[in-house]
Amino acid sequence: MTSTDTLTSTQRVDVANVGTVEVTLTERGPGHTFLLLHGGGGPQTVAGFADLLAGTREARVITPIHPGFAGTSRPDALANVRDLATLYVGLLDELDLFDVTVVGNSIGGWIAAEMALVGSKRVSGAVLVDAGGIEVPGHPAADFFSLTMDQVAQLAYYNPDKFRIDPSALPPAAQAVMAANRAALAVYGGTSMTDPGLLARLAEVAVPVLVVWGEADQMTDQEYGRAYAAAIPGAQFLLLRGTGHLPQIETPDQLLPVVWDFAASNASERRIS
Repeated sequence: MTSTDTLTSTQRVDVANVGTVEVTLTERGPGHTFLLLHGGGGPQTVAGFADLLAGTREARVITPIHPGFAGTSRPDALANVRDLATLYVGLLDELDLFDVTVVGNSIGGWIAAEMALVGSKRVSGAVLVDAGGIEVPGHPAADFFSLTMDQVAQLAYYNPDKFRIDPSALPPAAQAVMAANRAALAVYGGTSMTDPGLLARLAEVAVPVLVVWGEADQMTDQEYGRAYAAAIPGAQFLLLRGTGHLPQIETPDQLLPVVWDFAASNASERRIS
């Protein structure tokens, strides 16, 4: 497979207390493996960055669709972020992958944090990009489910006018996918989009972690991000200027070298460049 090739497949993964789960994923390129986890907006929020990541150096970029998003099915028993983390560690087992750099944005960052807790055998490091999931006194996450899409854009981007969409102007099929994505997000994260016990559990993370935050993020502010990094032993915190909650969309050229430098510093099986 070359850096420009993409391959979409469905893997069947056995998850304890859940059963067999089908995961649709896309793979790009050969080389060091990245597992790239999307946020609540769905897989399209990381697709462009996956192309960029696979196209700049030798990288195998795997982008799964969280079951229930983008028209995929979700078993009723797959019902929280810890389940998703277990699913993706099982996916790495199924694919027999080691030395994987996990990169996640928003709820994808939350999943990546949970994977760092349970998947150290397969995971060489995790990059949490404006991740959700924790509770930080005085710095609550925005109440996503009470916001219009226009309000989300206002809070999520440094330059929101470039990224506003009108859901009512979308074709009915696209509106249905957005509604299903939103419903799946509510199941996995709950309406509060937090796990009250996560912050304390992060002290058990034993793999290198980089916490990356957009300075203009008002969905989860800078202090929220700093609290994330402070809770993880040895974690680094990096603030990106001129970007918000989705730097992989708004400033991908700024995020790309950060991800690569982190992966190169922590790859356990071989040096990458």
